[in-house]
Amino acid sequence: MKRDWIVYVTLLFVAFVWGASFIVVQAAVQTLPPLAFNAVRFIGSALLFLGVLLFSRVKLRERLSPKLAVHGIILGICLFAAYAFQTVGLLHTTTTNTGFITGISVVLVPFFSVMLAQQKLALPTWIAAVLALVGLYLLTFNGQAFQWNYGDMLVLLCAVCFALHIAFTGIYASLHDTIALVTIQLTTVGVLATISSLLLEPLQSPANFIQSILDPQVLFALIVSIGLSTALAFWAQTWCQKHISADRVALIFATEPVFAAITGIAFAGERLGALAVWGCLCIFCSMIVAEWKWTRRQQVQ
Repeated sequence: MKRDWIVYVTLLFVAFVWGASFIVVQAAVQTLPPLAFNAVRFIGSALLFLGVLLFSRVKLRERLSPKLAVHGIILGICLFAAYAFQTVGLLHTTTTNTGFITGISVVLVPFFSVMLAQQKLALPTWIAAVLALVGLYLLTFNGQAFQWNYGDMLVLLCAVCFALHIAFTGIYASLHDTIALVTIQLTTVGVLATISSLLLEPLQSPANFIQSILDPQVLFALIVSIGLSTALAFWAQTWCQKHISADRVALIFATEPVFAAITGIAFAGERLGALAVWGCLCIFCSMIVAEWKWTRRQQVQ
């Protein structure tokens, strides 16, 4: 039981880091293009883990295997696709729509868990997922009508990829060494982001690229992103998913926009309406509903 609470607090901290860093990253990509930013972010994080692997007491051969490489690449492709669809989608839709549609992954994860891992999910899990989705709607739209557009379709694909990433991590995490799996995953994202940046974004000279990275806002965002919101966050998620189901991870990650809203209030002078506050409460209640039912079921068993 004590380990369960460590897992919950760790995942909540990850959601907090992602939500709180949104403002920092949003400012940085005004100087350094998004795909280039993600390339530096993920390659930097991968190099951190590669250093840990090389200097670890456990022999590298004992950590690596062909199956590990395949699983790590699959996770990396899902994660890269999620970020890519989200980035391109933002060019054609609003940040409000993006936040809500990305949150649809909360409902998609249980479906993928049933299909991929053949898990049998209890009714409270579905109720909690729907409650979290309602909370996300109230938080992001604050009672306003939802208007669908082309960018929303791209962000929906982003939600599918994020959901697949969580579901696949739930399957693969217990099969491999955490650091090795995360290293391959982050390397895959970094390589794909680099290729995409070179193909899709305006080319910069090496001098301009270095100048962009050394910009104070960009440099600060990269330090936060490489260390906290990428290296630590994905290591923590992978380790936690050895001990918790994918659907419950998705519910906890639904708090990310809540923390983003709190950060916006504290540092950007934003305000939350009454419905948005109710949305935050719905998200937190969804986690309570899912966990309370799960605890009772475990006690009966």
